[in-house]
Amino acid sequence: MKKQLFNLAAFLLLGVSGAVAQTTWKVDKAHSNVKFAVSHMVVSEVEGSFRMFDGSLVASKADLSDAKVNFSVDVASVNTDNEKRDGHLKSDDFFNAEKFPKMSFVSKSMKPLGGNKYALTGDLTLRDVTKTVTFDVTYGGQINTGRGVKAGFKAKTTIDRLTYGLKYAPALETGGLAVGKDVDITVLLEMDQAK
Repeated sequence: MKKQLFNLAAFLLLGVSGAVAQTTWKVDKAHSNVKFAVSHMVVSEVEGSFRMFDGSLVASKADLSDAKVNFSVDVASVNTDNEKRDGHLKSDDFFNAEKFPKMSFVSKSMKPLGGNKYALTGDLTLRDVTKTVTFDVTYGGQINTGRGVKAGFKAKTTIDRLTYGLKYAPALETGGLAVGKDVDITVLLEMDQAK
C-alpha cells in the first residue's frame, strides 16, 4: 500500500513539474498598427493601414520559440487618407470586403535567429486564398509597467497581391503596372500579458 501511495505521489509530482505554464499575450490596439505600402505608377509608393485588427500570441518558452500567433484584420477598415481610393480597395478589384471581410494569419513556427530576431512562418489568408509567408520579426522585449507586463514586436513581409486575387493591374504604356504587385506589410505590435 505504501509503495502504491509513493508511486502515485511520484507520478503527481512528475506531472506537475513536467507541466509548463503558457503565457498569453493580447494586442493592445491603441498602441499597435498594421500598415502596407505598394508602388504607384512605378515611380512612387502609396501607403495605407487598417484601423481594425486583433490578435494573440501564446508561448510557454522564455525564448518564444514555441509561440503560436493568431491575427486577423477587418479589410473594410482600410485607410489610405483618400475616400475614393479606400472605396476602390474595398471593391472586387482588390479586397472585396463584402464577400471576404477578414484577412487572417495563423502561425506554423517562430524560429529564433539570434539576438532579438525571429522568422515567423504561417498561413496568410486573403480572399479565401491561403499561402505560406514568413515575417521578419524584431522582438522589442518586455517591460513591467506596474499595471501589467507589455511586450513589443515589429514584423515585416512582402506578398504578391495578384496571387491572392487582388486582380486590379492596369499596365502602363511605358511598362510596369499602375499598382505594383508586391505589397510590403509592416505590423507594429504592443501586447499585454493576460492576467
